[in-house]
Amino acid sequence: MALDILMYHAVADGAGPTFIAPRVFAAQMQALAASGLPVVSLDAVAAARRGGAALPPRAVVLTFDDGFRDFADTAWPLIRAEGWPVTVYLPTGHVGAVETWRGQATPPRPLMGWPEIVRLAAEGVDFGGHSVRHPDLTALAAPDRAAEIEGCTTAIARHLGAPPRHFAPPYGLADAALRRMIADHGYHTACGTRLGQAGAGDDPFDLPRIEMYYFTDIARWRRHLAGRGGAYLALRRGLRRLRSMARDPWEKD
Repeated sequence: MALDILMYHAVADGAGPTFIAPRVFAAQMQALAASGLPVVSLDAVAAARRGGAALPPRAVVLTFDDGFRDFADTAWPLIRAEGWPVTVYLPTGHVGAVETWRGQATPPRPLMGWPEIVRLAAEGVDFGGHSVRHPDLTALAAPDRAAEIEGCTTAIARHLGAPPRHFAPPYGLADAALRRMIADHGYHTACGTRLGQAGAGDDPFDLPRIEMYYFTDIARWRRHLAGRGGAYLALRRGLRRLRSMARDPWEKD
């Protein structure tokens, strides 16, 4: 099984790897639709891990970190038109406000508010946990880690009527103890930022993702969708390993 879990942040014009221009996003979605690859939910991924219906040999999952307002305005209409599932991870302490965490854009980007999130949930969007304040959870003591996870889980459950099932630790940073804590809080999966395709042997609480900033070249994206992207992913992983030796963990290449 090869599972491409796509990672997006903002779909807006701007500089840096957490921006994908709307025209590029539209082209990425058009190429995905043309590929014929099935787009599946994280619920389907979790069910398959528990012995439920098997996933196709190759499939795609759509995920968005942070819940920026442009998801509702720009990304969701295109995704909904295709009938695809999608998961959006929310840092609940910033809902209805702007990003204020390390690595934020200038000017800071606004997040969706709860009324908008409730509406989108009714339309089919799955909302997952992304902590309360968007800190590096691995830098916190265990009680503070738990408070971030519990506070996020409780807020989503209060507004949407059910607890979230999927989690993404901020910055993709999670040690073994944090992964166990996420599982103990009732989550079914957790996605990080480790670059690669997910396979049957991957820890369901440390699932790799495909950072779509690396596929703004649509010809390269089409090659990846056609199964010819392995060498490029290997190159990007190697570059990330080299750069990680000389930068802080919140930076991205």
